[in-house]
Parts: sequence; structure tokens; C-alpha cells
Amino acid sequence: MDIAAARAYFLGLQERIVSAAAALDGQPFLTDAWSRPPGGKLEGDGITRLIENGNLLERGGCNFSHVKGTALPPSATQHRPQLAGAAFEAMGVSLVFHPRNPYVPTVHMNVRMFAALPKDAEPVIWFGGGMDLTPYYGFEEDAVHFHRVCRESLAPFGKELHGRFKHWCDDYFFLKHRNEPRGVGGIFFDDFNELGFDRSFEMTQSVGDAFLKAYLPIAERRRDTPYGEREREFQAYRRGRYVEFNLVFDRGTLFGLQSGGRTEAILMSMPPVVNWRYQWAPEPGTPEARLYTDFLRPRDWAHENLA
Repeated sequence: MDIAAARAYFLGLQERIVSAAAALDGQPFLTDAWSRPPGGKLEGDGITRLIENGNLLERGGCNFSHVKGTALPPSATQHRPQLAGAAFEAMGVSLVFHPRNPYVPTVHMNVRMFAALPKDAEPVIWFGGGMDLTPYYGFEEDAVHFHRVCRESLAPFGKELHGRFKHWCDDYFFLKHRNEPRGVGGIFFDDFNELGFDRSFEMTQSVGDAFLKAYLPIAERRRDTPYGEREREFQAYRRGRYVEFNLVFDRGTLFGLQSGGRTEAILMSMPPVVNWRYQWAPEPGTPEARLYTDFLRPRDWAHENLA
């Protein structure tokens, strides 16, 4: 387990993404470096990079963290109950970008490495991550592009991985209480070490490296699309689904809160403007209704024929 190499990669990935996003937005991200001294429930350090009220991004955060804890929280052991109570070390990069223009989709990406450290056994190491797209107004070419880049990032590591991780993403980013997907998906994996440490880490790096290629062309294509109050109201309504998922189901959010992480950094994924409406539904035949009928359902986007 090469902790130094993993840390260097994650820090470099954060810097590359923030630099590209700041250049696209035209405003810089603020930098908030933090550390927790040894001796507490959680120790370690990290860097929060955040932009608010930007030209493109109404709110966007890209966090790096590297922490050690005395006992794994419940959210990290639901699939590995034998590790309950073990010490742990975790690091990774997590981001959420909430654009101002409703025609530019929200995006989430995360890549991480986790090591459980049982007292009388060898460390158990796994990787997790992925990326997913949450549009407010759907465009087939955007969804196809995003999914094809995800597929390309996994191709060198096994032909079956994309289909497997795509379905995992569809299942994971699903609001059970609403019976609807959060967005058009992407890829998601967790508790992954079946390729061995080196190869599994290479796969995780490939996913992280693919993010800018997957998202930036979509943001550039849609950023100047005209919009008005109607579109902003629908965007705020759909952002409510994002909040519901992150606070009820998201394992990363739950892990951060349960382990005593920094609340401001954990909740940087929350959108800046959001609302809820009682029993609201879009009028049939509208662009808002098309999001539900055409996009918020499983589709094999990477193999869609747009001709």
C-alpha cells in the first residue's frame, strides 16, 4: 500500500480539475486548507476548494481529504460487518458542481482509497468512486458523450466493468422514496479490490482522469443557452431531489458526518438555491415533462445511436 503515491495522485487530480474549472468559469476557487492533530477520534488533513457566485458555477466544491480514525463508522461497514470497530485510513477527491444556467447539468465525481486496519489481521484495502450527471433539461448528445467517456475510462481493465458499474450507478443514485433516478447516471463502484492493489488503483485513476473530458465539453456547449424564470424555478425544484439523496442515502455524506468530519466540507455538495413544491408535476408535453419521460429512466446511453 503506497500511501505517498496515492496522496500525490489525489492532490494532483484536485489541482488539475480546479484549474480547468476556474479557467472555464473565469473566477478563482477559494482554498481552505485544514488539519486535525493526532489524539482525537479523527486526525488528518485536507484542502477544500470552493467557488460561489461564479460566472458558470453558482456553487462548486472540489475536496481532498486524508484522514485516519480509531473506528469505522456504520456507513463504511454495512458490506463488511467483520471490520466493525477497526481503525481506518481514507483519502480521496470528491466534487459537486452546481451551474447557474439550468441547461448545464449538475455533476458529481468521487475517487477514493480506503484501508481498514484490524488489530490482529492484515489491512483490508479497497477503492471506490465514479461520476454521474444530473440534468434539468435533457439532451441526448450530452448523456451519450458522458457515458461513452465513462466506458472508455474502464475499457482497459475489463470489458464487463462498464456495464456492471453503470447498473450499479443506476441502482445507487435512485431515490427510493420518490421511485425515480437522481439523473442520467454514469458509473459507480465501491468496496473494489478484485484487480489487486496496483491495478485497482490504476482503474480508479483512469476514472478520475476522465472527469474533465466527460463534463467540460457539455458545460461549454450549454453555458450560453438563454433561460428565464421558468427554467430557474424548475432547476430549484429538481435540486431538491439532490438534497434529499445526499442527506438520506449518500454513503460519503453519512460517513463524513458519522466519523466526525468537517461539516462545511461535507455539505459543500448542497445546491445554493433550492425549493420544494407540494404534489407538483410538469404539464405533459413540456420540456420539463420530457426530463421525466425520456431521461429519468435507465437507458443504455453509451450505445445510443444519435444518427
